[in-house]
Amino acid sequence: MSLPLDLDRVSFAAGGRTIIDAVSLRIEAGPSTIILGANGAGKSVLMRLMHGLLAPSAGEIRWHGNGRRQAMVFQRPVMLRRSALANVVYALKLARFPNPEAAALDALEEVGLLPLAQRPARVLSGGEQQRLALARAWALHPEVLFLDEPTANLDPASTREIESLIRAFDAAGTKIVMTTHNLGQARRLGDEVLFIHQGRLAERAPVEQFFKQPGSAEAEAFIKGELPWV
Repeated sequence: MSLPLDLDRVSFAAGGRTIIDAVSLRIEAGPSTIILGANGAGKSVLMRLMHGLLAPSAGEIRWHGNGRRQAMVFQRPVMLRRSALANVVYALKLARFPNPEAAALDALEEVGLLPLAQRPARVLSGGEQQRLALARAWALHPEVLFLDEPTANLDPASTREIESLIRAFDAAGTKIVMTTHNLGQARRLGDEVLFIHQGRLAERAPVEQFFKQPGSAEAEAFIKGELPWV
């Protein structure tokens, strides 16, 4: 086990602008964590810092335990120029999994893409590509799954499919950390909310408490739609 994950006064600056400003928090196993905030608040950057795609400009990020299994799925997942099956196999080979093809087939079956295993990944629909990205993550059996707006560009039916898969990860014991612009989705999938305002952690609360009794004027304005929801 690698959790908890600690952020100690983590900041990130780029282009002369501070995007994340002295954020301290602990991410623990268990309840799903939803990151909310207005456009430009720093949600996606914070998640990339947690995942290790970005290095902080200041502060420290510490994973506990020996080794860690984590995966990240983006709003627009990158698809390799090969079949759906080969996309998953490639991820497993990078992670040095034994028998990667069998594990990849199992993962495709879990997300309902086994009939499309040999189809080129880049001709799949948006919803199918997102399910393929989740299959790549599923095959790795991650302890932590970071999701950055995973249904932002999908139709309602595809959104429901992705939400069902996210619940399956949660039920299997994977810690979910997700950004979303959809407040209904945040309430459906989240247990707690991290509310980011202008690069700072403005509020952390159980999801129902956040929506019923926001602890700041900024959070209340956000919930009412007076701040951008992106």
